[in-house]
Amino acid sequence: MSVAGALFAQHGYTPADAENGGRLYRTNCAACHGPNGDGVPGVDLGHGKFKRATSDEEIEAIIKNGIPGTGMPPSSFSEVQAGTIVAYLRSLAASTNVATVSGGDPGRGKELFEGKGGCQSCHRVRTAGSRVGPDLTDIGMLRRTVDLQRSLLDPDAEVLAQNRYYRVVTKAGATTTGRLLNEDTFSVQILDSNEHLASFKKSDLREFSFLPKSPMPSYQDRLTSQELADVIAYLTSLKGL
Repeated sequence: MSVAGALFAQHGYTPADAENGGRLYRTNCAACHGPNGDGVPGVDLGHGKFKRATSDEEIEAIIKNGIPGTGMPPSSFSEVQAGTIVAYLRSLAASTNVATVSGGDPGRGKELFEGKGGCQSCHRVRTAGSRVGPDLTDIGMLRRTVDLQRSLLDPDAEVLAQNRYYRVVTKAGATTTGRLLNEDTFSVQILDSNEHLASFKKSDLREFSFLPKSPMPSYQDRLTSQELADVIAYLTSLKGL
């Protein structure tokens, strides 16, 4: 059965619900359903097309209990977690009409990624590149084309919680930013921009918090439209193999 807008108009969810559900979806669901939700024949989660669900409650039940006799296994998600995944599916349906670039060449995109784009200074693909930014080895399985395009053109539009940079300022005024590796009651550990582990006692700090904006630059004026399409084609080809 195909259900579209009506399916996604039954409950109210917050942006935080959709963000949390997106993390769960990308980690647990995208390997089979794909980043766009259309990886299973006859099912298109990004457009509200389901075979066995006509309500949010039925979708949540499938997420939790699976479908016997099919490739959809049961999960250990709580009711709240299943609900946030439904919230994310709502957001998928709401954003599938955004125009995206097309006609890119993955080979040229790889050259741009490693060369003109300077992407390896922050990102890693398999064994090449930096660990300062997110590892992109399997990004094509996790993020939609529209998400990748938005990240390249407007990095601040959506900064995933796990990708936010962390900043500490010592009482002496020295500032360090990087990926947060660990924070406990008494200390903070960061992988700084030079890929060095930096550890701080909180008693020596006057500030420590996440940065609200992405450290990634916009490629709006750095790449031509064709180059942008090529880089996106390369990123969507990265399936972790």
